[in-house]
Amino acid sequence: MAKHNELGKLGETIAQEFLLEKGYLIEVTNYRHGRLELDIVARDGDTLVFVEVKTRSDDFLFDPEKAMTDKKETLMRNAAVAYMRETEYDWAIRFDVIAIVVRGENRYEVRHLEDVFF
Repeated sequence: MAKHNELGKLGETIAQEFLLEKGYLIEVTNYRHGRLELDIVARDGDTLVFVEVKTRSDDFLFDPEKAMTDKKETLMRNAAVAYMRETEYDWAIRFDVIAIVVRGENRYEVRHLEDVFF
């Protein structure tokens, strides 16, 4: 597996653990609908939360959450609509970003940005 893929998997694992510690319930990870993908779908109380995980090994050049482009936002919204149709969910939703900067073995910084768009 390529190094950036390994870093991405590590980031998603860290993000899941972070959400579980905050009391979220993880519904699904790596949800796919055609070419659309959601990293994590979780519940925060009665709210369905679609989470994009951005992981970097260093934030020197830019913060990982700044990698959220308009195109990525549109793809994430479309994937959320597909998920809600499949599960017949029709209630409160939110879009979050979890940005992770890995600074070494077992050393990382987690930033959770809630309700990033909509």
